[in-house]
Amino acid sequence: MLLPAIFLASFVIAHPTPEFIAHRAPKVLEEVTIFIPPSTYTIPRTLYARTLLLETDGNETDVLLATWENYSPEPPYFPIFQSTDSGSTWTEISQVTDQVNGWGLRYQPFLYELPSEFGGFPAGAILCAGNSIPADLSATQIDLYASTDKGLTWTFVSHIASGGVAEPVNGDTPVWEPFLMLYQDEMIVYYSDQRDPDFGQKLVHQTSTDLLTWEAAVNDVAYDVFDDRPGMTTVALLPNGSYIMTYEFFGAPEASFAVYYRISDDPTAFDSVPGQVLRATDGTIPTSSPYITWSSVGGANGILAVSANSDSAVYLNQCLGAPNAWTRVSTPESASYSRNVRVLPGGILLITGAGVLSGTDNSVTTSSIDLNTVTLASCN
Repeated sequence: MLLPAIFLASFVIAHPTPEFIAHRAPKVLEEVTIFIPPSTYTIPRTLYARTLLLETDGNETDVLLATWENYSPEPPYFPIFQSTDSGSTWTEISQVTDQVNGWGLRYQPFLYELPSEFGGFPAGAILCAGNSIPADLSATQIDLYASTDKGLTWTFVSHIASGGVAEPVNGDTPVWEPFLMLYQDEMIVYYSDQRDPDFGQKLVHQTSTDLLTWEAAVNDVAYDVFDDRPGMTTVALLPNGSYIMTYEFFGAPEASFAVYYRISDDPTAFDSVPGQVLRATDGTIPTSSPYITWSSVGGANGILAVSANSDSAVYLNQCLGAPNAWTRVSTPESASYSRNVRVLPGGILLITGAGVLSGTDNSVTTSSIDLNTVTLASCN
C-alpha cells in the first residue's frame, strides 16, 4: 500500500500442449476497453485490476475473468466480467457483494482458480479474496468468497484477517492486498500488515487446510527501520521449483517504492532470503505496485514478466530472476496502479489496468504483447 494519505483503493501455470495452443491462438491486443465507469462513480472510479484464465476445464479454454476496485455508489462490490475470446470482448456476468459485514467489498480483489480439489471445493472452483471496508474507512477485513459455476454466483467462505482504519499511515493498523496460492496441502494468503507495533508495514502470510480456519500470520518481509514499508506481494513459481516474490519497498535506498524481489525454495519462508532491487539493463528501476508472472515461452527457464506503476513497460527475465538480466520492454497498455499481468497460451502476455490513483476518469483496459517476439538479455 502506498504511503501518501489517500484512500486506495498465480500460481502454478499449466504448460499447454501444442494442440491446446493451436486451439486457443489468442491474438495480440491493442488496449481493449473492458469497462467505462459512469459519471456517478466516486473518483478515481476504478483501480487495481485483476484477471484470471480458466484452466481446469478443456471446454473453457478461451475464458478469462476480470475484476477491479469499483467505486460505485455504496456499498461497493467487485464486478466480474468475462471474455470468451481471449480478451477481445467482455461482458459483466456477476458481482461479488459483501454478504456478511454490511460494508461492501471495497479494495484489492484477487481471483484464483483451484487447480485441484481443496477445502471441500472441486477443481475449477474460483476463489475471490478482497478487502471489505465500511464507507468511513474505519476497519479492514480480508474476506474469502467462492464460486463453483465459473463466476456466475458467489458464496462467502471465511474471514481471513481483520485490521484497523483503511489509511496507509504508519501507526494505523489496516491489512491490505491479498494474494492466494495453493502450495502442497495448504492455501497461502499473502498480504500487507500494519498491525505489528514494531513495523510501519510488513508482509506476512497465513495458511489454511480447509479455507475456513487460518493459522497465525508469519512474516515474509519485515525491515528493521519502522518507517520502511514493503507492500503488495505477488508470487510466481519458477520451473526449477523455486518461488519468486515481488513487492514495492518504500524505504529502499535506490528509489522510493522501488520494486524488490526475493527467490526462495519454500514459498512460506521468504523471510529467510535477502531482497534485491529489480534494475533493468538500461538502468531503469521500476517503482510501485508490482505484479509478477511466468511464461513457459523461451526455453527451459521460460520468461518472468513484471509490471509496475511507474511506466507502461514490462520487465522481462529469461534467467530465473538473475539480477543482471531484466530487460525493459514496451507495451501498448497504459501505466496504471497495480496492473495485472497474465500469460495466455502460446506466450501472449495480457496486461490489464484500471487507472491511476490520481485519475479522474479511470477506466479498465487490457492489451497484450507476444513474448515470442521479444529480445532479452542473455544469461551470463
